[in-house]
Amino acid sequence: MIGDDVWIGDNVVIVGPVTIGQGSIVAANSVVRTDIPAFTMVGGIPARTIRRFDQQASRWERPNP
Repeated sequence: MIGDDVWIGDNVVIVGPVTIGQGSIVAANSVVRTDIPAFTMVGGIPARTIRRFDQQASRWERPNP
């Protein structure tokens, strides 16, 4: 399932039944194999979190390691 306001880049491969949360961004040439939470930017092979959107601060932030 793909939520509202999701951006999916060129050549993205989505494998299996996954959920891509509202407001998320999937970078070009990524492979999505797991669910993506809302307001999360992912990329890579396999796709992993690059940034999360902090709604209170209204900005994209790097996730804590």
